[in-house]
Amino acid sequence: MRARVARCRADAVMVLRSMLEQGKSLNDALPDKASPLLRELVFGVTRWYWRLREAAIELLQKPLRRNDRDLELLILVGLYQLDELRIPAHAAINETVKACDHLGKGWAKGLINAVLRTYIRRRGESTSNLSEEALYNHPKWMLTHIRGSWPTFWPRIVKANNERAPMVLRVNCRRLNRTEYLEEIIRCGLGGRIDDLSADGVVLDKPVAVHELPGFSEGWVSVQDSAAQWAAPALPVKPGHRVLDACSAPGGKLTHILERYPDIGSVLAVDISDKRVAMIRENLGRLNLSAEVRVADAGDPGSWWDGRPFDCVLLDAPCTGTGVIRRHPDIKHLRRPEDLSGLVARQSSLLEQLWQTVAMEGHLLYITCSIFPEENDCQIARFLADRDDLEVRQIRAPAGRRSRFGLQTLPGVHNVDGFYYALMQKRKSE
Repeated sequence: MRARVARCRADAVMVLRSMLEQGKSLNDALPDKASPLLRELVFGVTRWYWRLREAAIELLQKPLRRNDRDLELLILVGLYQLDELRIPAHAAINETVKACDHLGKGWAKGLINAVLRTYIRRRGESTSNLSEEALYNHPKWMLTHIRGSWPTFWPRIVKANNERAPMVLRVNCRRLNRTEYLEEIIRCGLGGRIDDLSADGVVLDKPVAVHELPGFSEGWVSVQDSAAQWAAPALPVKPGHRVLDACSAPGGKLTHILERYPDIGSVLAVDISDKRVAMIRENLGRLNLSAEVRVADAGDPGSWWDGRPFDCVLLDAPCTGTGVIRRHPDIKHLRRPEDLSGLVARQSSLLEQLWQTVAMEGHLLYITCSIFPEENDCQIARFLADRDDLEVRQIRAPAGRRSRFGLQTLPGVHNVDGFYYALMQKRKSE
């Protein structure tokens, strides 16, 4: 048992290296059956990386060699335990020191022990010399961009990005209502409440593994943030409508549409990734729902579209993901400044290509989980500037900021993840 505990610290180091050095997301880098402690260590260090790293640099008498990046990360794992977890300090230090053996660097035990014990002695000293990156735990470029985009709200946004997001569930209205499901949760010893920010949502008092949720495998419920649950109600689907969900994976919005509109005509879901399409099919199966699913590039309709127009198109566009950092702190590490222009170009191309698939009087709902205006209102402004065959329709939602063309939510401001919605209806050209 003790060996497994120490091994967990070493495993955390390996996962962090995969993210920082190989660019893997934490979802891809973590093993499928990762223990709660491993997940806590990895997500915690990822979230507070800049602050922890500056503390480690200050504690080390001289920089570690380049080949000892694993030891630096092990120190961060130790510091995170001492700062944020309820593990007794002596146990956290001992197990972190033992992890050196699992990394093949037993010679470093004394170093790790000394650094962590020094940290305990110095804890509480002034942090006035922290860099801006360490103070706010964001890379400098991202912090600058958030501040420039939201000069009034940026402190609340970055603070929220470093917090743990609540676990919000979407109850399958085809199976039961959310009051009934809340009763099931309480019966199982879990706490929760009705979500005031969504029509089908329940918010848990604390996150749990999905296998602990009553009826999860039977399709009673899905995990989905409140703001993400606004997509299906915002799409004006009528009985018999033909619907396209472009960039559909993992299928959360798709399955919500199918749950809410049982009289829908047909639904086509498209995604470019084989692996992610498998996730769509898995979710459809678990919820006992059906849709046509294809592996294809949504931006190349000629490869998958039969020419029959869609009454409703949902474009959940690839984006920086800067609105969901509190759920995916690795975004702060994996995104680069140069990514933004490429994503904006991809979004623009998707809008242009998918607009031709929309029926006359039909609708396209554009969504991102970004808080950067370039991907949102500015993107729609560019799209509108080249066209006279559409009208922007207002989005009705329980929260958010009305922008010129859509609706924007901000973490820390609206108590939901950061999302952007814009609904456009096709009209005859003037």
